[in-house]
Amino acid sequence: MLEILYRDEHLIAINKPSGLLVHKSFYAGKADAYAIQELRDQIGQYVYPAHRLDRKTSGVLLFTLDKDTLRIMNDQFAERQVEKKYLTILRGWTKEEETIDYDLINEDEIRQNAITYYHRLQISEIDLPFGKHQTSRYCLVEAIPETGRMHQLRKHFKHILHPILGCRKHGCNKQNKLWLETFNMTKMMLHAHQLIFNHPVTNEKITLNATVNDEFKRVGNILNFDLSLYTRPSQFPLPS
Repeated sequence: MLEILYRDEHLIAINKPSGLLVHKSFYAGKADAYAIQELRDQIGQYVYPAHRLDRKTSGVLLFTLDKDTLRIMNDQFAERQVEKKYLTILRGWTKEEETIDYDLINEDEIRQNAITYYHRLQISEIDLPFGKHQTSRYCLVEAIPETGRMHQLRKHFKHILHPILGCRKHGCNKQNKLWLETFNMTKMMLHAHQLIFNHPVTNEKITLNATVNDEFKRVGNILNFDLSLYTRPSQFPLPS
């Protein structure tokens, strides 16, 4: 069963598990299950994704329950009126805060402007030898993408030489292998923990929070991060 974070007659939001595709995609390949189908079967109603999350990214995923609401939400996302906040664990210690303004090339070989703001939340140094170093450093950051390019956060953090832990394509494979062999970690440490927008019908400000998954918590514990400060659940009544 998918965890439902919010539901009314126009919208529904879930806490998407890591590894679940939102829908069928040429670029992502085939899968045995898709969030759009699982949610439709769970509630017995068609749903329409208002935005996307990568397969390996967990967290807040918003759907509409009708096409008119979908058009309104599409406009909000396109006009950058929706604030998306992510928690991620990176290799090394970043700056305390930074805006990454670095163009990305999309799947059609088109250059696109891409902007990400992040601020560092916590740092960690553990007794884990890596290369010539006897310890390894990591940090927990909150990232807020101003644009919504494919794999934007993964590519931007690679660009500043602080890749996301567990990211294969745009990460550090030596670190990923180290964590797999030492801690049996197989997931990517990227979680969409908050979505803020105005309700498309009532115009009420909606803030949706998604708690991190068990694997993110486990890695956070290894690094002595206090994740409870940033993962409070949403407080909305759900229809029975």
